[in-house]
Amino acid sequence: MTTIRQEDFIQSIADAFQYISYYHPVDYIKALTAAWEREQSPAAKDAMAQILVNSRMCAEGHRPICQDTGAAVVFLKIGMDVRWESELNITDMVNEGVRRAYTQPDNKLRFSMVSDPAGARKNTCDNTPAIINMELVDGDKVEVAVAAKGGGSENKSKFTVLNPSGNIVDWVLDAVPAMGAGWCPPGILGIGIGGTAEKAMLLAKESLLDHIDIHELKERGPKNRVEELRLEIFEKVNALGIGAQGLGGLTTVLDVKIKDFPTHAASLPVALIPNCAATRHLEFTLDGSGPADLTPPSLDEWPEITLEASKNTRRVNLDSVTPEEIATWKTGEQILLSGKLLTGRDAAHKRIADMLARGESLPDGVDFKNRFIYYVGPVDPVGNEVVGPAGPTTATRMDKFTDMMLDQTGLIGMVGKAERGQATIDSIKAHRAVYLMAVGGAAYLVAKAIRSSRIVAFEELGMEAIREFVVEDMPVTVAVDSQGESIHQTGPAKWKAMIGDIIS
Repeated sequence: MTTIRQEDFIQSIADAFQYISYYHPVDYIKALTAAWEREQSPAAKDAMAQILVNSRMCAEGHRPICQDTGAAVVFLKIGMDVRWESELNITDMVNEGVRRAYTQPDNKLRFSMVSDPAGARKNTCDNTPAIINMELVDGDKVEVAVAAKGGGSENKSKFTVLNPSGNIVDWVLDAVPAMGAGWCPPGILGIGIGGTAEKAMLLAKESLLDHIDIHELKERGPKNRVEELRLEIFEKVNALGIGAQGLGGLTTVLDVKIKDFPTHAASLPVALIPNCAATRHLEFTLDGSGPADLTPPSLDEWPEITLEASKNTRRVNLDSVTPEEIATWKTGEQILLSGKLLTGRDAAHKRIADMLARGESLPDGVDFKNRFIYYVGPVDPVGNEVVGPAGPTTATRMDKFTDMMLDQTGLIGMVGKAERGQATIDSIKAHRAVYLMAVGGAAYLVAKAIRSSRIVAFEELGMEAIREFVVEDMPVTVAVDSQGESIHQTGPAKWKAMIGDIIS
C-alpha cells in the first residue's frame, strides 16, 4: 500500500501551478510554431509571433504567460489502495497547494477568484478555492492533472442538448463564430458528448488535458466516429477564416479534442469549452516516493523569432494625440503607443458609471479627456519590475459602459482584446473614437513596454484599480476605426472567402 504524505502532495500542487504559469506545454509550442510558419495573413502571423516570443520570454524569466493566471482546476484519480498521511482532507490540501503557488513571492500570480459570486464578489486574495474533480480508481497511485483556466476562454463555454438525430458538427460551426475572439485563438476546442448536462461539460474540460495530435490523426486516418468528428470539425472550423485573435487567417484551432460517454436514448448533450493561447496544464503521478519531479522543457523547443516594426508602423504619442489624428487611422494598421495610458476594467467602469449618475466628479488623476483607456488587470510586480504581466482583457465586457465613457468623459480611444459588439461599434463611429487591439496571450511582452505604473483611483479593487501607465512602443492594431469599420468583421470574412477558394 502506497502512503502519500501531506507535504509532498501540497508542494506538488504548488510546484505544478507555478510551472504552468510560465511554461507552455511543448506540444502547444510545436503546433503553434507550425501554424505560424504556414500562416499567410500578415495580421494573424504577427499575433502568433508575439505569442511565441512572449512564451519564450516567460520560460526564460519564470513569469506568467498571461496576466489572467486563471482559476485553479485540479483532476485527481486516486487509487483505492492509497493511504494518506495527513491532518488535512484532500480538498484542503489542494487549496493549500494553490495558495502557496499563487502567493509565491518570486513569481506572484494574480488572484482572480471572488466569493459571493451573485453578491459582493469579494476577492478571496489567494485564488482559492480550486475547482476539484476527484475519482476513485484501481491501484496504489495518485494521478494529478492541473490546469489554469482564464476567464476569457472559460466565458465562451457552450452547452446544448440536441435531438438524438441532431448534427454535432453543424452546432459547433454555429457556436464557434458566436464565441467571438475573446477566447484568444489559436487554441484548442474541447468537446464533451453524452452523459448528462454536467457530465458533458466535465468531459469537455477533461478533453483539453489531452496532448495535441491532430496532425498525426490526419496522417493515419480516423479509426472511429469520435476521430472522424475531430477531423471534420478541425477542418471546417479553420475554414471559417477567424484566425489568430479573430483577425482573419488560416488557423483558428490547433486541435479538436472529444470525449464521449453513454447517454439517455432521448438525449444528445454536447458541451464545448475552448482553451486559449495561454493553454496551461500539466499531469504527474505521485507514488509515495516524494513530491512530483517536474522537468523544465528545453528552450530549444521554442523558435527563434525577432519582432521588428515594419516601415509602415505608425508611432503615436498618447500625450498629444488628438481626435483629428485618430480620424486618419485605418483598420488593420499597426501602431506603437508611447505616453500616458489609463487603465480600467469591469469594476472600475461600474464605479465611474455610478459616480457620474450621482453627479459626482471623478477622482483626482482620472481625467479621460482626449485620452485612451487600457482594459487590463495586471499581475503584481516582482523584483525591479514596474508592473507584472499586463496583457489585455476581453473588451466586450466593457461594451455596456462604452457609450457612457465616450459621451460623458471625453475618452477618445480604448485598448483591449477581441471584438466589440455592434452597438459599441456604432457608438465608436458616432463619437469618432477608435478601438485598438493588443494581443491576448502576450502579457509579459506587453509589460516590457510599460515604463512606469501608479494607482490613481480605487486602490481597494486590487488588480481592477485604475492605474496610469507610461508606455513606450506598446504594440497594438487598429481594430475599429473612427468610421466604424471592424477588423473582426472584415478580416474573417476576407479569409473565409480566400480559404473557400483554396478548398474549392
